[in-house]
Amino acid sequence: MATDQTATRVVVSVPDELSAWGRDQLTTDHFVTYLQRVHEDAAPGDEWEEFLDVGCCGDALTLTLRVERLDPADAAGIGEETTVEFVEREGSVHGGWCVQSADGPVSSTGTQR
Repeated sequence: MATDQTATRVVVSVPDELSAWGRDQLTTDHFVTYLQRVHEDAAPGDEWEEFLDVGCCGDALTLTLRVERLDPADAAGIGEETTVEFVEREGSVHGGWCVQSADGPVSSTGTQR
């Protein structure tokens, strides 16, 4: 049963097709802070549709983040002190920036389209 306890850590999975550049954007302090502020309630299985800005040359890179685990397991939310850890899962990303960059997403599963 969930409590009002804030998690000390949240593990969030990202699509494995996310490029190194996308991972760099995802793990910036300002993006992690954004996640901590807008997702006060969190539970394993929650999916968050988020986007990463690609700058002046393209549109948003959209991806689905999935909450895999909260520590402790009975926590019901995240906050400013919650550590955010990213792990991979099979999946794709969507956005117009892929066509603009030779460094676009590369699938580790071989299923990128």
